[in-house]
Amino acid sequence: MRSFLIFTFLFWLTFNTYGQAVVINEIDCDTPGIDDKEFVELLSSSPNFPLDGYVLVFFNGSDNGGNTSYLALDLDGYATDINGILLIGSTTVVPFPQYIIPTNVIQNGADAVAIYRGNAEDFIEGTLAFVDATLIDVLLYDTNDADAISMIEIFKAFNPNIQQINEGNTNNTNSVQRNNDGTYFSGAPTPRRLNDGSGIVLIGVQSIFEKTHYNEGEVLDITITTEQLVEEDLPISFTLNNGNFNSADYSGNTNLTIPKGYNTTKTTITLIDDNLDEGDEIMKLRLSTLPSIYLPLNNNVEIRIVDNDFRVADFGTPINPTYGKVKGTFAADYYDSLNGLSDENLRNALQNIIANPNLVRAQTYNDLIALLSEADQNPENSNQVWLVYLEKGRAKLDFQTSSDNANTWNREHTWPRSRGGFNSIEADETIDGPNVFWPTKADSTRHANSDAHAIRAVDGPENSSRGNQFYGEYNGPAGTLEKFKGDVARGIFYLDVRYNGLEVVNGYPDGVVGKFGDLATLLDWHRIDPVDDFEMNRNNVVYAWQNNRNPFIDNPEMVEYFWGDKIGQPWQKTSSTNNTQTQQYKISPNPTQNILHIAGIETITTVEIINANGVLISKKQYSSDTNIDLHDVLKGLYYIKMTNGKGSITQSFVVQ
Repeated sequence: MRSFLIFTFLFWLTFNTYGQAVVINEIDCDTPGIDDKEFVELLSSSPNFPLDGYVLVFFNGSDNGGNTSYLALDLDGYATDINGILLIGSTTVVPFPQYIIPTNVIQNGADAVAIYRGNAEDFIEGTLAFVDATLIDVLLYDTNDADAISMIEIFKAFNPNIQQINEGNTNNTNSVQRNNDGTYFSGAPTPRRLNDGSGIVLIGVQSIFEKTHYNEGEVLDITITTEQLVEEDLPISFTLNNGNFNSADYSGNTNLTIPKGYNTTKTTITLIDDNLDEGDEIMKLRLSTLPSIYLPLNNNVEIRIVDNDFRVADFGTPINPTYGKVKGTFAADYYDSLNGLSDENLRNALQNIIANPNLVRAQTYNDLIALLSEADQNPENSNQVWLVYLEKGRAKLDFQTSSDNANTWNREHTWPRSRGGFNSIEADETIDGPNVFWPTKADSTRHANSDAHAIRAVDGPENSSRGNQFYGEYNGPAGTLEKFKGDVARGIFYLDVRYNGLEVVNGYPDGVVGKFGDLATLLDWHRIDPVDDFEMNRNNVVYAWQNNRNPFIDNPEMVEYFWGDKIGQPWQKTSSTNNTQTQQYKISPNPTQNILHIAGIETITTVEIINANGVLISKKQYSSDTNIDLHDVLKGLYYIKMTNGKGSITQSFVVQ
């Protein structure tokens, strides 16, 4: 113990002669063979230093990379060991790291790795490298590459003498390592060891699961193993609790012992299958304090527990749509002020409703995580969101929180921010729920940054693929049913009316902020993909948060009065009834393919079929229940207007 205390004192003394609480101690960016043993190592000024609030960021210094981030790792929940070291690498690195990342993700250079105070979500992919008070340390490195001059210039503000350190040629056997005086050298890698050869050799303790996902009701085995045989009995205790996942969700022994002369122990955990819809949860294994010669490896390992008690809605997904089951949750007179108006008068009156500064609320950008989890919930599984372009569900838990967007979902601005001139501010990082909000008005264009009527849950990589392309340039991924098209079109049309300074135009107005295209494409998309129950439910959820609605979902025919073939005509809502006695009519099936059955006709009734553009398709009179032949009718949204001596009623239906 005396030798350990002397080492610790000298370690602190040496380290504190050159400053930071934590630095980049070593990086091996390129390894022989398939390049799967890359790692980075951090070193703290004191042993067992907690790294909560720190983030490790990797920047690409190539011409294509443009000094922007490609990977960010949150360090919350991790700590250095008694030597002050945290090793970050894949499961192929020897010795085994404390923080696990995929193989072959660290680029060779000319690049940089930096420690900041912050979170991974502050460094989404493509974030430009910067220097401010949050930067703790940075290392520029390469593998026989030309110096990244522009990156060096950026980080000179942190260290005027900063240089790019060469690890060696491609497939080299070296790593870049820090000297005790803060300089760097290239030499044989020393993962999980101090670079000068001092320190204590620790024995790693690793937790092993067979899978990363388990269902409620399943039984799972947890194996605990050490890197060498233990010389005396080693007690092992761990916890699995994390957030709402607690001891009520599992049973089994969490206090184990590795017997003397062995290096492994095992326990079986039963996941309790309750009848509660708790949503998918994350179980996190944390080893309790070990004797000083042992080092917890892959601690904080997270395992997904899939809840089988999810709810299924009584309406369909966009690719299996239903119609007419979900009703709008607005007052009957919500749109009454529009009747008889046209052109600018109609636009102004509609804007007065959906941008009313006395009623409408603007939420923070981070509030959208919860809002979209509700508005874009997968009707077939309440634990998932529905991805707008891929047209499938994804677990709500898989929201992107780091620069790695694989198999995640995030927030898609259907009107890209760069083309609208709106962006986040610091206050957008707050999560405070629907009852805390900003007042907003028609001129508050920045609030389009968090307006959920035009922001959708989206697959992370697909969001990157779409980028800021106009619709028409971007038509969605191949192989989908393209049932998103009408939804995103109506979101774009909403923004045009809701915010001054935003306008939908024909063509692709590159370089013109505030204008978005292509109008002709969006009109086509609106007409071929009618409003379904999923979209109406979404409108209701956003309305509950923002106190405004997307009028082109409630009144899809209104699009024609703004951009289509009814420009200049006075608006008069057709889907109304003059007498409640006419509500006896029932149409089925809806949607239909060839035949539409009308039930409830007891007196002479005039039946009109009208397409989404307001064009009369047919008009006939009937005195009893009948079938309407639709074999010659094109697919799309239609209206059926039924009139008798007591009044009239108009309903919508879809031909598939």
